[in-house]
Amino acid sequence: MNPRLNAFAETLDEAVLNRRAVPRLTDTAPLDVAEAYEVQRAVIERRRARGEALIGVKMGFTSRAKMVQMGVDDVIWGLLTDAMLVESHLDTSGLIHPRIEPEIAFLLDRPVRTPADAVAAVGGIAVGYEVLDSRYEGFSFTLADVVADNASASGFGLGPWHAPKDVGNVGMLLEIDGRPVASGSSAAILGDPLRSLNAAARLACAAGIELQPGWVILAGAATAAVPLPSGAHVRVSAAGLGHVEVTTR
Repeated sequence: MNPRLNAFAETLDEAVLNRRAVPRLTDTAPLDVAEAYEVQRAVIERRRARGEALIGVKMGFTSRAKMVQMGVDDVIWGLLTDAMLVESHLDTSGLIHPRIEPEIAFLLDRPVRTPADAVAAVGGIAVGYEVLDSRYEGFSFTLADVVADNASASGFGLGPWHAPKDVGNVGMLLEIDGRPVASGSSAAILGDPLRSLNAAARLACAAGIELQPGWVILAGAATAAVPLPSGAHVRVSAAGLGHVEVTTR
């Protein structure tokens, strides 16, 4: 691997391990998006070498507003490992800039070898949440920076799985300590979360990654991410999909 990209991967990996924000990579040396994905994969390989296993994909920039803000015309993606899966409690002391957003999640029950396989491969749908945690100082980054940082992926949680159904316009609500803090519709996810699923399959296939049975695809956020405080109880609900909860400490 290019020594410059390997150094970037080491910087980001150590930022996670040491819970220490670092300057943007692009402030120190050139980095384009293709190289940023190489850095992302290198960071994930470091995590796998420590015993973590790949269990899915997360999508980012799935709202038109975010694409415009970042000056892009396509989504980005990151990889999920088993160490990112949150059960009922999350220790935020291990995070730098924790934020949370409501998600629609897909569960695959067969491999996805081409984008055309994606929809038929869905075995379940659930409401979920993603915990974001940029490793950059001030939660500030360019497109290449956030791609290298695994699209700010940090953790995720899932509600009960349901049989595949139409989730093109599902109302979603994020509450913290019983107070509504964000609400929206799954239609904010590229107009329909299935489009995000198809995009995940397209990008994974282009990268030579076969989406596996049992993997989770986080389709994207239905609202903007909100700060995730310590000592809080969070509930994310979606019409027809139930809810998922997490307590932070």
